[in-house]
Amino acid sequence: MGRTVVVLGGGISGLAASYHLSRAPCPPKVVLVEGSERLGGWIRSVRGPNGAIFELGPRGIRPAGALGARTLLLVSELGLDSEVLPVRGDHPAAQNRFLYVGGALHALPTGLRGLLRPSPPFSKPLFWAGLRELTKPRGKEPDETVHSFAQRRLGPEVASLAMDSLCRGVFAGNSRELSIRSCFPSLFQAEQTHRSVLLGLLLGAGRTPQPDSALIRQALAERWSQWSLRGGLEMLPQALETHLTSRGVSVLRGQPVCGLSLQAEGRWKVSLRDSSLEADHVISAIPASVLSELLPAEAAPLARALSAITAVSVAVVNLQYQGAHLPVQGFGHLVPSSEDPGVLGIVYDSVAFPEQDGSPPGLRVTVMLGGSWLQTLEASGCVLSQELFQQRAQEAAATQLGLKELPSHCLVHLHKNCIPQYTLGHWQKLGQEPVQVATES
Repeated sequence: MGRTVVVLGGGISGLAASYHLSRAPCPPKVVLVEGSERLGGWIRSVRGPNGAIFELGPRGIRPAGALGARTLLLVSELGLDSEVLPVRGDHPAAQNRFLYVGGALHALPTGLRGLLRPSPPFSKPLFWAGLRELTKPRGKEPDETVHSFAQRRLGPEVASLAMDSLCRGVFAGNSRELSIRSCFPSLFQAEQTHRSVLLGLLLGAGRTPQPDSALIRQALAERWSQWSLRGGLEMLPQALETHLTSRGVSVLRGQPVCGLSLQAEGRWKVSLRDSSLEADHVISAIPASVLSELLPAEAAPLARALSAITAVSVAVVNLQYQGAHLPVQGFGHLVPSSEDPGVLGIVYDSVAFPEQDGSPPGLRVTVMLGGSWLQTLEASGCVLSQELFQQRAQEAAATQLGLKELPSHCLVHLHKNCIPQYTLGHWQKLGQEPVQVATES
């Protein structure tokens, strides 16, 4: 009898795991179990009345490094090359990023010339922060918050403006709580290996072998900063589902897992709402807190470690304006917590991917809401209505981008507990005995 592998969760991680299992030299029987009626997880693309594409979740994928190359190879293997929309290195969306500080947009400096010039909102040229970093000794603690790490190595302004904003943009989290070792392992490792983050990033950690394809070579030659797909990123999970079905993978939708138990013969029993499955291996691509409630008593230490990984919610508000123009051209801007505790940032979707603006074309932006403002609302039991998020987003677009007219189209989506928070000491949780279950943490 061949092996059976059950994959929990039909988001992009579960789909990718099933894909690679199905393409193994001796593929096992693969069963993908998804609790909801749709696949794709946080990735969801919606077409508006004028044909415009609105991303309710992620909107672009970075091609950098071995992981980025493997994703591009996956795109090619799925036959999606002709659907790729790249953002090339010379494009404004690749070159320009902004911070909203003191009621104004400030371009982040790029290149050596930019580092040598005064660059508001920073009081001095960032060259001096770099010089400070090169002279600082190596940290002695096994972990540190992102804020503490950045303040120690680069100074208080970089920590409170740039790194605070980056943590909000990437993790919707608090830089004074997030772990540098777990959230930005390359920065942590650079300091540990080379004493200096800048030296470590310049010297690198050695070239990681990566796959090769025409699309990968094109991305390198044109210095892509990110890419999407013509019909939205949801084309990727849709293509994966089609491929998995053709390879004989069983895809079960609307089947939330109720529990996992270890049988006497070492196999797993996966209990569903109305039935059960038996598996030699279980791969989890569901949130850590959800998995913690499914594990058997034998895995209590792992369950405790998983339940300790918290997550935060993010409200995504897609806005489209007819006849409007942005004051700047770039990828978007981030907002430090000192400026606005609720607005994480605004992405200028139409700059990066004008092909998705619809007909007649309209300016598309996405406002990300979260942070302490949303956490306070959730904790207070306040009704989190679409009207509340739409009003907050329209105010941010008007104040920060000058988009004062009413949008022609608006979508509001609240992603509950969508981004795990790898707080100080998270690395210690990863040493837990996995009890034969591969988990996403």
